[in-house]
Amino acid sequence: MSKKHNITVIGTGNGGQAIAGYCAMRGHHVCIYGRNTDVVKMIQDSKKITLCGQIEGEGEMSIVTSNIKIAMEHADIIMIATTANAHKGLAEQMVPHLKRDQIVLLNPGRTGGLLEFKNALNDTSVRNTIYLAEAQTLMYACRIIENAHVNIIGIKNRVLLSSDKSASTRYIINELSDIYPCFMPAKNILQTSFENIGAVFHPSIILFNAATIERGESFYFYRDLTRCITDFINKVDSERISLGKAFGVELIPAAEWVSYAYSGVLGATLHERIKNNPAYCDILSPKSIYSRQLLEDIPTGIVPFLEFAKIAKVEMPITQSVLDICSALLNMDFIQEGRTLKRLGLDKLSVEEIVKQLGC
Repeated sequence: MSKKHNITVIGTGNGGQAIAGYCAMRGHHVCIYGRNTDVVKMIQDSKKITLCGQIEGEGEMSIVTSNIKIAMEHADIIMIATTANAHKGLAEQMVPHLKRDQIVLLNPGRTGGLLEFKNALNDTSVRNTIYLAEAQTLMYACRIIENAHVNIIGIKNRVLLSSDKSASTRYIINELSDIYPCFMPAKNILQTSFENIGAVFHPSIILFNAATIERGESFYFYRDLTRCITDFINKVDSERISLGKAFGVELIPAAEWVSYAYSGVLGATLHERIKNNPAYCDILSPKSIYSRQLLEDIPTGIVPFLEFAKIAKVEMPITQSVLDICSALLNMDFIQEGRTLKRLGLDKLSVEEIVKQLGC
């Protein structure tokens, strides 16, 4: 018989509700935590989350709360499914309530998520007694239809996962294998961090459709991609691949990743594979350019890419242009709040030292 876990899901957005609903459907005792009291109240009314699409069913929550202490006390596994910008603040909130041997998984970590989260756990007695890991991406392509009702558009078959120690990575994957067999061991956290495909896809698509979004015209985020935009994305991606090589990591090119993560996707090029991926078919554009595709993916993806590139002396002019134009477009200083090497605790290290420290 499969082991039943006490699982706390942090976040009541698309991913959080999807994870909570699925884990409860599998018979686990699930607590879902959110800061938005209106959303929490709506889920509390029935204590159930309904999933449709690729997963059909209903999961009953054991606890629905906006109290972080209650959420932490419930769990042996904590699944964090917020935007990556929230990781540092969450770690600071969670640290007084974390318990020995809890698994804490960032879904996903984006770039440097595990490092930022770990650094924020300033109590080393806690930091060294939990199992902390980051997933390279969210397990689902999903969207909330209405609160407590989530459409699972696609399920990823392979998701890279890494802790800061290889033994911890193996332990976490083993503990989660019955719930999420999709998790695959990454080489190290440099790999999960540099395989941040969202940072490659999302900002470019928003950037070249900014006027359409501002006019309030809806479009299919992936299905309506043109060849010129996918060619641009490939150029951003080639810079990411070069960055990985500088740190000794062979990364999966974006075109291959689409078929790696989702089974049965046909096509010879990135453009064809995106068009032929059923998981991407029905995802609509955001209603504002002030969306997570920029507000999350620039500071937790593009900024750290460029920070790592600087010390490795890797040229990333197109990626730099994405940062510069998006900063000017939104009139925001993404570097100030972004994951700089200083914020990740790596600013005094050389490439070789970073590889030695993180390349476990």
